[in-house]
Formats: sequence, structure tokens, C-alpha cells
Amino acid sequence: MLVWLSELLAKQFHFFHVVQYLTLRAILATITALTVSLLVGPWMIRRLSRHHVGQVVRNDGPKSHFSKAGTPTMGGALVLFSITLSTLLWSDLNNRYVWLMLMVMLGFGAIGWWDDYLKLFLKHSRGLSARRKYVLQSVIGLGAACYLYFTATTPAEIDLIFPFFKNAVLPLGPFFIVLTYFVIVGSSNAVNLTDGLDGLAILPAVIVAAALGVFAYASGNVLFASYLAIPFVHGAGEMVIFCGAFVGAGLGFLWFNTYPAQVFMGDIGALSLGAALGLAAVIVRQELVFVLMGGIFVLETVSVILQVISFKLTGRRIFRMAPIHHHFELKGWPEPRVIVRFWIITFVLVLCGLATLKLR
Repeated sequence: MLVWLSELLAKQFHFFHVVQYLTLRAILATITALTVSLLVGPWMIRRLSRHHVGQVVRNDGPKSHFSKAGTPTMGGALVLFSITLSTLLWSDLNNRYVWLMLMVMLGFGAIGWWDDYLKLFLKHSRGLSARRKYVLQSVIGLGAACYLYFTATTPAEIDLIFPFFKNAVLPLGPFFIVLTYFVIVGSSNAVNLTDGLDGLAILPAVIVAAALGVFAYASGNVLFASYLAIPFVHGAGEMVIFCGAFVGAGLGFLWFNTYPAQVFMGDIGALSLGAALGLAAVIVRQELVFVLMGGIFVLETVSVILQVISFKLTGRRIFRMAPIHHHFELKGWPEPRVIVRFWIITFVLVLCGLATLKLR
């Protein structure tokens, strides 16, 4: 929106040409989203508290969590609002990737909102059934995958890129739709599983989003893409604005979500932010690097899968409780220790992911 306005003003005042630069707009998008989150956050927390939108704690979980019961949840709406507003303000709204990112994020957010609404307002303990939730996620995920496949203008937009190898490319053809679907839906559910401790999910999501912003900037610039031997994706550079808004909104939410949390994200936030990260990774053609950088999300998901398989086959549990962050809590780790150590691991994994830009 402001890009269009700056183009008009630049005809009279040359200074406004500076707004066309991606780097400046990314910084402004980050600051805008952060400011909106910090300003709106206290009001939203009060509203959620007034309507008794409180967290429900599992009886079989760590005893330290019992004190969290009643803490306002559905705070992910704050993140979505901040990202959407900042993205609309600072992005080039003629860019198709911007609208696709917003629609997928808000679509998954609507699924999460419905789930939270059923659990918190209508007191349906299970919320949306797993089957219904999965079907709704699949519809949006497949829709986004088909859109990217049928609007691709170059083979690079649908080829699978292998990190650490300069010319290792696998043409996917229609299988691109399947891969994209699993990345979006899988990422959405992985972040949702990770969102079990104060700030555990949001900061790793922010760090990964920042790294994807770097990939987007490089992929959207034909010179940088050629130099780094990564695919050039026309228009992907505008994703830097969305990623910047994601970082700012996430940090603003962390201000209130850090231990001890004043508000929780809820499914409305976790499902939508996870889907947004997955889609961003697909757009910049870095699905495999995304798996590496989001290693904590992968670990949490795998721990749940292994726990279920083990219990069904042998009647025994591999972990004291899944997802795995609860396992460490039940081993005696204080909650802040689990959180910060998972943050550190994510930071290291993201650095490894960024290293793939040069190690080819």
C-alpha cells in the first residue's frame, strides 16, 4: 500500500524512491509489526481475560503446568493481525506470493480459531476432530500447492534443490504438489506440537523466518542467485517483507509469552505460523534446508510419532511424555532450561542452514 503511495510521491519528491528498496521496507515491516504487537498486546490480553478465554491444562502433564490453568490463550491472533497489517502496508501488493502467504496463513489461522473456539467457548474438550482438522488443512495446503504448480513460469520454481551440492537438482513435475502439500501441512502441525511451553515455539519460528527472509532476498535477485548457485525465483524477493513482519510480530508476542507467560498462542497462532513457514520454504525452493533449520519442530513431531507407534506395538512408551519437551520436564529440567536450550539448538541449526548458501 505504501509502496504505491511512495511511487506517486516520488514523482514530486525524489527522496521517496528509497521506499522501493526491499531492505528498507523489510526493516520498516519488522518495526511496524513489533510496534503493533507491543501496543495491541496488553489490550488483547485484558479482553481475553475478561471473557475467560483461559488455557486448559492436561491432568497427566507436568505438575508445574497446573498453575498455567486460566492463562489467556488465542494470543496468536495478535501475531496474525500484526503480520497482516505490516505486510499490507509495506509489500508490493501486485506480488502474487504476498497474497498467497497471507491467504494460507489466515486460512490455517481460521482452522485454529475454530478449534480454540470449540474448546474454550463451547467447552468441547477435544475441539475439532483430528479428521476434520486434517481435511481442512489439506484443502488449503493442496490449493496452495496447485496454485504454485500451475502458475510456475520456470522449471526452477518446481525443482527440488539439494543443499551442499551446486548442481544437484531433481525435477519433480506433478510430484511438486505432493511435496508442497506435506511441507505446508506438516510444518503447521509440527509448530503446533512444539507450542507447549512459554515461548518455546515462537522464538524458533522467528529465527527460521528470519533465515527464510535471507533466502528469499537471494532467490529474488538474479545476480545473487547466480553467484550463490541457487534458483532464481522471480518475485520471491518480496517475501522478505512478509518474513520481516513475521519476525517483528513474533518478537512482540514473545514479550508477553516469555516465561512466565501472560498469554499463550493457541492453535490459531501455531497452526497458521507453521503453515506460513512451510509455504515460504517452498516458494524460495529450500524445503530440505527448512527441515534442517526447523530441526526442533521435526524432533517434536518425530517424538510423538515414535511414542504412538511404540505404545501401540509394544504397550511401552519410549519417552516419559510426548512431545519431547515434556519428557525433559519430567526428568527434572526446569521449564526455562528446556526452552532456552531448544532456542540455542534452533539458532545453531539455522546457522547451518544459512551456511548452505556458500557450501556448494
